[in-house]
Amino acid sequence: MNVPLLDLVAQHRGIKDEVLGAIMAVIERQGFIMGPEVAQLEAQVARLSGTRHAVGCASGTDALLLPLRALDLAPGDEVITTPFTFFATAGAIHNAGGTPVFADIEAASFNISPGAIEAAITPRTRAVIVVHLFGQMAAMEAILPIAERHGLALIEDAAQAVGARRKVAGEWRSAGELGTVGTLSFFPSKNLGGYGDGGMMVTQDDALAERLRRLRLHGGSRQYYHDEVGFNSRLDTLQAAVLLAKLPHLAEWSAARARNAARYTEAFTGHPAVCPPQVDSLNSHIYNQYTLRVPQRDELQVHLKERGIGSSVYYPLALHLQPCFAHLGYQTGSMPVAEAATESVISLPIYPEMSREQQDAVIDAVLQFYV
Repeated sequence: MNVPLLDLVAQHRGIKDEVLGAIMAVIERQGFIMGPEVAQLEAQVARLSGTRHAVGCASGTDALLLPLRALDLAPGDEVITTPFTFFATAGAIHNAGGTPVFADIEAASFNISPGAIEAAITPRTRAVIVVHLFGQMAAMEAILPIAERHGLALIEDAAQAVGARRKVAGEWRSAGELGTVGTLSFFPSKNLGGYGDGGMMVTQDDALAERLRRLRLHGGSRQYYHDEVGFNSRLDTLQAAVLLAKLPHLAEWSAARARNAARYTEAFTGHPAVCPPQVDSLNSHIYNQYTLRVPQRDELQVHLKERGIGSSVYYPLALHLQPCFAHLGYQTGSMPVAEAATESVISLPIYPEMSREQQDAVIDAVLQFYV
């Protein structure tokens, strides 16, 4: 049975009329740049995130880059982040003029370790980027006091965690709500994905929101007048229209992913070789990925492919060992928990439209491999 890692065609079939109607409204109006859909989407994402402001931009990568530029980093300024995430997190630090400093992860959650953050702080540290990996928020109740104590900006990379929540001091808090700024990606594979690139920044800070709005428009708040050198990083109106059509379905899709995750976890729990993801009891996980730890990971992936089952390895090489960061001086063994994860993780299909028969085929294939 064919089971793709992600089936966007199946998703499109269910929302085709809504999406095409939204796109055609933009086309008929011929209003492609900063049309009203952008502001409408910003307002709705701000409500979802529990923030005062949301500022659209061209990609999830730019959603990281613009807040880092707003920090006015000087050469030698350090930004602490996880080595176990997509490259854009560390790449944005470099491109904003800062130096990435890596702090190891927690084995259970794959998220950055609060203790490792504190140990990595130096007099040159300016900020921390926390990644809410795979759809599960990091331990914000432990990380926030560290950032506050040391006077550091705290950026929440929520590219994989739109709509994720965590109980902090007894209250549900959304991804992006508590930090200096939160960042979202609308890359097509995300739980809320566009029909191309797109991103958004969310914040409670009025002054920061205004600066981010300038930075995305060449550094100016009015046409042809520029307070600083910014970027061309507008969220495309067509993408905003697509996302507005999709957003009402997000809660339903997240619930379907959670149901699929529960079936997987029930099937794999107690298996001597297959370790399902561990969910912190304080978290509401949105399962952008469902990631196992297994022995013989590469052989399992071949086994699945031979049976028509999609899978992916997020991520096969930790960021501190990437060739482009060799000059930072990290060596194999510097981040042992992240390095162990790169050797054992594999993500399975968990998209909302997956049928029970398709999921059974995935479960059976994994269990058969370890017989």
